Amino acid sequence: MSARQNPLGQWRARTTFVLALAAAAVGMGNLWRFSYLLGTQGGGAFMLTYLACLLLVAVPVLVAEVVLGTHGRGAPVDALRWTSDRSLLSRGWVWLAVLAALTGLLVLSYLAVIAGWSMAYAWYLYSGHFSSLSAAQAGAEFQAFLGDPTRLGFWQSGFLLLVGLVVALGVRGIGLLVWLVVPVLLFLLAFLARFGFEHGDVAAAGDFLFSIKWVDFTRESILLAMGHAFFTLGIGVGAGISYGGYAPRRIPIGRSVLAVAVFDTLLALLAGLAVYPLVFANNIAPTSGPALIFVSLPYAFGNILQGDVLGALFFGVVGVAALGSAVALLEPAIGSITQRLGVRRPFAVLLVLGGVWTLGQAVIGGIAADEGLAWYGNRNLLAFLDWLTAAVLMPLVSLLTAVYVGWRLRPDVLRAQFSRESAASFALWRALMRYLVPVVMVVLLAFGLLAVEF
Repeated sequence: MSARQNPLGQWRARTTFVLALAAAAVGMGNLWRFSYLLGTQGGGAFMLTYLACLLLVAVPVLVAEVVLGTHGRGAPVDALRWTSDRSLLSRGWVWLAVLAALTGLLVLSYLAVIAGWSMAYAWYLYSGHFSSLSAAQAGAEFQAFLGDPTRLGFWQSGFLLLVGLVVALGVRGIGLLVWLVVPVLLFLLAFLARFGFEHGDVAAAGDFLFSIKWVDFTRESILLAMGHAFFTLGIGVGAGISYGGYAPRRIPIGRSVLAVAVFDTLLALLAGLAVYPLVFANNIAPTSGPALIFVSLPYAFGNILQGDVLGALFFGVVGVAALGSAVALLEPAIGSITQRLGVRRPFAVLLVLGGVWTLGQAVIGGIAADEGLAWYGNRNLLAFLDWLTAAVLMPLVSLLTAVYVGWRLRPDVLRAQFSRESAASFALWRALMRYLVPVVMVVLLAFGLLAVEF
């Protein structure tokens, strides 16, 4: 095992590492998209397919990223340089780390805009803005909000300020954040789910989420399960490499990542149990994406007792989840710049976030110009960046990671990072990285380039 020390710092406890990966994985989309897919794509059949894809594809890729970090003990660029040297490979592989970090920044540029919406809606609900509004009025409010670049820019800037403050504090700041984020997410979602059970239509929500509907389970359902399993753990953006570099030595990598996958799935189900009982109780058609979270839910919360406070809590949950993901998206670039260029971390944060903020302003301008959200219509920059990162760059980074780890790195170099795992577990993981993961990544890339919506 490498005795190299990470100049950026290290966490002392395995729990901090697991919480950091969990905070990175529980993104905004997972809070509303997984339960919708579960309800519309076959229920239990979709769940089994999703779990198979999660365990056989997504988990191995995240394990590979963590292995690169625990071996390289540095930011992604430096970690790949170190691992390439140890396996006598070309240092050109460091461009894989550069591509991953760049992908993370592109995702952050539009994630910050959408996270700003959740912060704004938490405030609007708490102040009673949506009290007793009709569904049509809630929709009109959302369209008016999207058409106001000043408000969008204000909330985007506030969110990025929070992200920058956390990352500027370094490894210790990220560690403190994840100890706050994950328990808060769990507590608030459990509280909201309990409220949904007491005041919502639990029977309709249960039938929507968990009944097996073979008629709805199609070939497209398999692709959707494959795509969501891949994207839910936040792989392909370098976060696993960064956090692996900060992890304590001799951690059981496979079991740690499995724990994150289980937690991520359970939290997504808990979010569905918090949302859909209220949706059905208010006779709202189940849907996903912005139509659910920024139109249907404000209408539902605005028309129930104590709904203003509960709605503010829900959007607070969304904002907290986005904060954990955003920090993970920013850290690979900041760590690499700090380590390779020798600049101070606050300056690196200021420099990089300046570029992210500028691109986000262009996203906001595109949304306002369209007078609405063309989510998959490719009429604005948000839709294009969403397609570019999710359909092209993240699968491409994961494919290159599978080739690099599965086919190029020496097995003895990899095995040293699995000192707490059995030889059979290591052999299975390496076989998946060599044979199954590349095939799945090629399939996702092909369908992504054909504009198949995941």
